[in-house]
Amino acid sequence: MIIPASRAHAAFLAAVHAASFPAGARWDEAVMAAQLGLPGVFALVDAAGGMALARVAGESAEVLTLAVMPPARRRGCARALLAAALAEAARRGAGAMFLEVGTANHAARALYAEAGFVPVGQRRRYYPDGSDAVVLRATLDGSISESQSALEKNVL
Repeated sequence: MIIPASRAHAAFLAAVHAASFPAGARWDEAVMAAQLGLPGVFALVDAAGGMALARVAGESAEVLTLAVMPPARRRGCARALLAAALAEAARRGAGAMFLEVGTANHAARALYAEAGFVPVGQRRRYYPDGSDAVVLRATLDGSISESQSALEKNVL
């Protein structure tokens, strides 16, 4: 079950993030709490071991981070969190959602493509290890993709 998160969930968000990212890229509890205090930022948690943190600014939204603990992977948790984040961003008035993903993260790239994200740019040496990121965009207005719509139906 996916629920909205508050600063009270910062420790959970940090634990999921720590289990999902390398040491140099992990966000701790203080960072999560600070993010949740910023305008337009929202978080979602899945008690199965997943989290999504996103931000809406005007007509654009961004997935700041999405993570699932290893034991909960390959069970639809990330898909459900992403669909819920897309729906919440649209509810808040965003017409498009952006994110960055590592060029070598094929599993995440497949998930995002299934949800209607398309490449719109690249960030060279974006991550702490020097690897590149692909910038992806999904439309949240009336031209929402069929796969995105199907994802939302499974969550909302």
